Amino acid sequence: MTLSIISLNAWGGRLHAPLMRYIADANPDVLCLQEVSRTVAAPAEWLVYREPGLELPQRADLFREVSLALPDHDAFFFPAASGNLFHGDKPISSRFGLGTFVRKSHPVIGEAVDFLHGAFTPDGWGEHPRSRNAHCIRIFDYELGAAVTIVQLHGLRDMAGKGDTPARVEQGEKLVELIGRVWRKGERLVVCGDFNVLPESVTFEALGRLGLTDLVTSRGHTDTRTSYYRKEGRFADYMMVTPQVGVVIFDVVAEPEASDHRALHLEML
Repeated sequence: MTLSIISLNAWGGRLHAPLMRYIADANPDVLCLQEVSRTVAAPAEWLVYREPGLELPQRADLFREVSLALPDHDAFFFPAASGNLFHGDKPISSRFGLGTFVRKSHPVIGEAVDFLHGAFTPDGWGEHPRSRNAHCIRIFDYELGAAVTIVQLHGLRDMAGKGDTPARVEQGEKLVELIGRVWRKGERLVVCGDFNVLPESVTFEALGRLGLTDLVTSRGHTDTRTSYYRKEGRFADYMMVTPQVGVVIFDVVAEPEASDHRALHLEML
């Protein structure tokens, strides 16, 4: 039996119906979601994110919905920020961050979470580039008879683009340090998520020191975006593995379109 891992930027649940169908049908052992909303006692299923010149629909409590769709999984939520969404003109306090879902048959035997840029903002979404965090888990897979460390992140978004900046260089170094708190050298390691960087980023040099290789670029994939993304620069999402990971299947999922990002799907030994 293989261990299945899916990473996806959920886009705040804007494509809710296809997203939920995809998650339920795929039913991976580990699901790593970025851009996950959580609103306690939400007055409606949909709320609106607002900033000057922009309004975006958001699922009010995507974390709860995914948790219900995956009843055989333990669910973890780690907010990067807390701010207001809107129900009409009424502000509703909400949180936004990472969701990790792990099949209950795979015990979590190690864990760390921390910020790669900034810190938790409890009273607003913050200025760009906004705070970003990462979550590391070390699970035991009984079929493999071994531990596997899985890390997901949502890299900082710079309004000037995806090129390297001092903040992104620091983000990569902080990620390496965070991984070192959980991962045991020589064991299987998977690092995934919306990195928000280009393939030539120094981020990959930093992660390469851990023996990690990216599956997206090394296997010839040139697009991690769906038709809903209409800007230039089609790379954002990556999945990196150490040599100990036996890759059975790796796919940058083109269909169904459940976000403006494509899901990354790994089946590993």
